Amino acid sequence: MNIAVIIASGSGRRMGQDIPKQFINVYDKPVLVYTLENFENHPMIDAIEVVCLDGWQDMLRAYAKQFNISKLKWIVAGGNSAQESIHNGVSNLKDIANDDDIIVIHDGIRPLVDDAVLSDVIITCQKKGNAVTSLPYNEQIFIKDDEESTTTYIPRETLRRVSTPQAYRFKKLNWAYETAFEKGIGIGPNSYTNTMMADLGERLYFAAGSDKNIKLTNRNDLEMFKAYLKADKDSWLK
Repeated sequence: MNIAVIIASGSGRRMGQDIPKQFINVYDKPVLVYTLENFENHPMIDAIEVVCLDGWQDMLRAYAKQFNISKLKWIVAGGNSAQESIHNGVSNLKDIANDDDIIVIHDGIRPLVDDAVLSDVIITCQKKGNAVTSLPYNEQIFIKDDEESTTTYIPRETLRRVSTPQAYRFKKLNWAYETAFEKGIGIGPNSYTNTMMADLGERLYFAAGSDKNIKLTNRNDLEMFKAYLKADKDSWLK
């Protein structure tokens, strides 16, 4: 079984709106529903769990019913950080998932994940045991010598940008979260599942990514999302 765990537990303060950004309506549909529809419509996803901002569970259930998100099986309350929220979602699956089931973790505020990216992360996980969506890094990265100068850069061909979706076999994922929280490894404020796995010494495998798979953090991102939704594809582009 392939289970999607959608993380929708953030308060969205950086967006500067009155409601959490995952529930902001864009063209009469909440951002989170756009995300869920990608997983609902993908043939390789069997079930969906949402880790939801506490207090918004009933709203999520209502939206799932309204927009026919039939694969949504479980709603779990989020924690005080991304890692706590993912941990809650993984823990909820202990009596549900089998050891070899694939758990696909995805940010609820990345509503433009496409079928090809989702397929590749699942297929790579089936072959390798895990998979992280990734892209080459096309900008130059310099290391600060001080606040205003540098003499050192990191060759960009050695870098990959990693985001969600990410996929892991349930047994290894459950072990990783139990170990990380027991030993205090990889659960800091800027940590995520992928960085935690690396901190625990696990090798990660790259899957396909897409520049369109943006994370809606601020108002500019929201405007970009709206532009993507309205954009017409030119017929001559391959």
